[in-house]
Amino acid sequence: MKPYRIYLSVPHMGGREEEYVRDAFRTNWLSTVGPNLHGFEQEMADRLGHGTGGLAVASGTAALHLVLRALDVGPGDRVAVSTLTFAGSVFPIQYLGAEPVFLDSEENSWNLSADLVEEYFRSAASRGRLPKVLVAVHLYGQHADIDRIGAACDAFGVALVEDAAESLGGTYRGRQTATRAPHSILSFNGNKMITTTGGGMVIAKDADSLARMRKWANQSREPALEYLHAETGYNYRMSNVLAGIGRGQLHVLDDRVAARRGVAARYAAVVEEFDGVTMQAEANWGMHSRWLSVLHFDPSRCPARPLDILRALDARGIESRPVWRPMHTQPLYAGAERVGGDVAVRLFENGLCLPSSSRLSTAEQDEVIETLRGCLSSVGAAQS
Repeated sequence: MKPYRIYLSVPHMGGREEEYVRDAFRTNWLSTVGPNLHGFEQEMADRLGHGTGGLAVASGTAALHLVLRALDVGPGDRVAVSTLTFAGSVFPIQYLGAEPVFLDSEENSWNLSADLVEEYFRSAASRGRLPKVLVAVHLYGQHADIDRIGAACDAFGVALVEDAAESLGGTYRGRQTATRAPHSILSFNGNKMITTTGGGMVIAKDADSLARMRKWANQSREPALEYLHAETGYNYRMSNVLAGIGRGQLHVLDDRVAARRGVAARYAAVVEEFDGVTMQAEANWGMHSRWLSVLHFDPSRCPARPLDILRALDARGIESRPVWRPMHTQPLYAGAERVGGDVAVRLFENGLCLPSSSRLSTAEQDEVIETLRGCLSSVGAAQS
């Protein structure tokens, strides 16, 4: 095995990050306040077209927790959420004592099915069991059909939240991500399109709502000389140092999207050579950022299995990963309500995420492609 490993998705600095971090050290703004925080929040809001602004916090999960609390989610409430997602989209529902309801995907974008949302709302309304909130997750860099989903939420009085943790840099009908819903969240984990090494952001259209969340994120300290607290708070703020990294990263976001889309295009050209293997499709409503390049294996046409490819790549020192395991199949949520789920299960069982870093060199891409092509060719030859 070679002395290094090709990872799935790694941080990629652009150059200006150190400038902002050095400035934080030079001016001694090393806490959870400072010019980088204000700059990062406003620059991100400006990038997305939100005049209100953002709230930089410790993680995307923390951001979603704050948003759900701002929407008054609590015990006895139901929150509908995509089943094909990471657990961070669901845990905050439990933090507040509410119950998740898992909704299935559609085949086109792999995202939350707008048809199913409409059907579920009609049925739930007839039974007096509408959810208070719907969290629509934009998966692997591609948007759900958010206008249709949002229209359904408006019609039934369900609050819409966009979980855009994976979709920064992607678009929907010419608009930036995280712009349809009144509340959206972003993630800047180390493996995301841009990173603050760890962190997230709330994007909100209402200034009063954003102010409440800002207070909660800062331990709910009241405006008094002493440390006065009238409600529960959290230590969720991002530091001024990490926000400086985010400001630098934001300068190169478009370059990172272009690079990842270029990697995906190379993979797509390879899988076209083999029957029954495809990339996650790009829906006609927007640009897929290709945060991750994801393959799908049709078991009726392709004898190769995702785990076989994963093991072959691993033997060559190349990291790959299964598609998110649907939340309704997780032991933690065995008793949770769900609507559909078969599509998400099929995508999980027949999907594989390939190395997608924007800093993936041509030689590293070649190595992934060579291994992938070799596996698919050998399996095909064995079956002929």
